[in-house]
Amino acid sequence: MVKPLQHFSVEDDQVALPRGATARARRIKIGWRGRAITALSQGDFRNYLYPVFTPAGFPVTEEAPIDHPHHQSVTIGADHFNCYLPYASDKVEEANYSFYLNYTFQGRAPGRIVGGPVDSAELADDHLRIIQPLRWQGPVEWGAPEGRTVAEETRTFDIHPDQVANVIDVRSELRATEWDLRIGPTRHAYFTIRLADGLRVVDGGTVIDSEGRRGGEAISGQRADWVDAFGPPARGHRVGIAVFPHQSAGNPPWNVADYGTINVNPFRDRARTVRRGEVVDMALRIVVHDGDAQEAGVASMFESFTNGL
Repeated sequence: MVKPLQHFSVEDDQVALPRGATARARRIKIGWRGRAITALSQGDFRNYLYPVFTPAGFPVTEEAPIDHPHHQSVTIGADHFNCYLPYASDKVEEANYSFYLNYTFQGRAPGRIVGGPVDSAELADDHLRIIQPLRWQGPVEWGAPEGRTVAEETRTFDIHPDQVANVIDVRSELRATEWDLRIGPTRHAYFTIRLADGLRVVDGGTVIDSEGRRGGEAISGQRADWVDAFGPPARGHRVGIAVFPHQSAGNPPWNVADYGTINVNPFRDRARTVRRGEVVDMALRIVVHDGDAQEAGVASMFESFTNGL
């Protein structure tokens, strides 16, 4: 028997539409004791977290920026996503897709990452776990009029709200379906966070890593325990978001852009082959906080994070 939620809420966003109209997309809102935390949002090409709120109620990510509409808040995806389709007993053809962009890029057609029904469980007064299945579906093409489901993903969110920061652990377990896969090497993967206006360096915000480096140019290509971006959004209230990669991500170099992105990408420099039956299992933690990195105690939160691994 599924226990009802007492402290958390997980509910579909209700949008008033004219008679006969249907919603094109879906948003599942998550709250805690009447306070908005985040939402699981389904767009045309991917499923992502948006909005993402601090305890004081300020959003820290952008949903669909005009310059990079595929950078949707907190999202997962990969370009150079290759699927090996057999056409003879001993031969295969390589199909090249992108599960990162919204349009054909360098010859690779975009696929869709589509979320299914979620399961939620309240594990403690301040701990909600949500499990969501997703399909990585290739584009419409000859022999696949609805697109091939080339991979299946289980995405697990562990949500811990607090007074200083809302902590969200995101775990992605990606499985090949009927065909072997190869992901990367690509600069466009895997976990992407797009910052809200005000937190971006180009808007006067600050991005800093655990080694004290500041700015995208200084941090990109380097390894660090964590990266934090903070700044004043509307009404001058300082807020930020910190990113802690789990050891399962393999400690890749960071990719940080002053125009507003933070990437954790294990596929940047080398490809990963995923055989049928194999799983790519990676995770990270995002810390959505009020105040700057020092005021929120990001360094001590990272220490607690590593002690819990």
